[in-house]
Amino acid sequence: MTSAQQLLEIQQARFRRMDPALPDAYPLPRGGEPVMARLGDGEPVAGLTAHTSQPPASPASLWSTRETYELFPLLGEAPREGMDVLLHAFRRQLERLRAPESDSSCLVTWPSRDVGASRALLDHGFVPLSCLAIRTPAVTIDTELSGTVKMRRAEPADVDSVVELAMLELEYASLVGASVPRSGAADLKRHAVRVRLRTKSGPRGIRRGDGAPQGDPVWLAERNGKPVGLAECGWVDTDNHHSGHRLGNGLWGYVNCLSVREEERGIGIGRELMSRVHEDFAAAGAVGSYLYYNPANPLSPVFWHRQGYRPLWTLWEIRPATALR
Repeated sequence: MTSAQQLLEIQQARFRRMDPALPDAYPLPRGGEPVMARLGDGEPVAGLTAHTSQPPASPASLWSTRETYELFPLLGEAPREGMDVLLHAFRRQLERLRAPESDSSCLVTWPSRDVGASRALLDHGFVPLSCLAIRTPAVTIDTELSGTVKMRRAEPADVDSVVELAMLELEYASLVGASVPRSGAADLKRHAVRVRLRTKSGPRGIRRGDGAPQGDPVWLAERNGKPVGLAECGWVDTDNHHSGHRLGNGLWGYVNCLSVREEERGIGIGRELMSRVHEDFAAAGAVGSYLYYNPANPLSPVFWHRQGYRPLWTLWEIRPATALR
């Protein structure tokens, strides 16, 4: 009989064949609750589940439900049937746990190219609310922009402008993705922006290839002195960060928020902002960059694919958790 460790090893080998950009290790939560099921031929599949509660007025509550039940499947070589039977077992586990009927969700993060598992997730009511997409430095994008728009790094005095543009993006994303418009969101954003704009060098002493300090890249686009676009970014070193379970090893640039005022879209502001950001990432020696976008957003998938990003992981959700079928 196949053990959980064997299922993990078989699954990881399949992941590597399917998408070489996937990391060497599949993440499993510490202290997760096991869930088991059997295929039609009697062979087992397994997984671990983790329950997370987001405190009120926490930054994470802006892009997540308060109660999240996440499944980490171990399916071996049976992505479709294995996911199907395991989700049935997951539903029975949620019934025992008495998951709340409001502000709750089920979550499965799975390789985007594993379409067999995608079919099973759709059949059980999951929706692909977000994608983690990556870009390698080898990608080059031509940009053309009218000279009336100026690009510059944001400074501490720009807090109000950065927060306003970030809130516009949050409000739009809440209509097409996982973001949640909560009371106090602007205050949470303001605190995060103040910290980011005070950063003088990257985390853990990250420096440019020429030895100069490399701070968090936060860029503003201005027309006639008015901020019309924002690119708010940061750094993740996967050798020392939990996101290393989803990305390859090394220093990655992270695109946290790109926002362009609605009346200014379509003339290249977003492309030019990202060109400046990618230059920062490359100068710091990043192995690549990543971001999350919403597949249901009518603007972002096309835009990000044209910037050289492609899906690596898809975040499948059901809201509320009790809607799992």
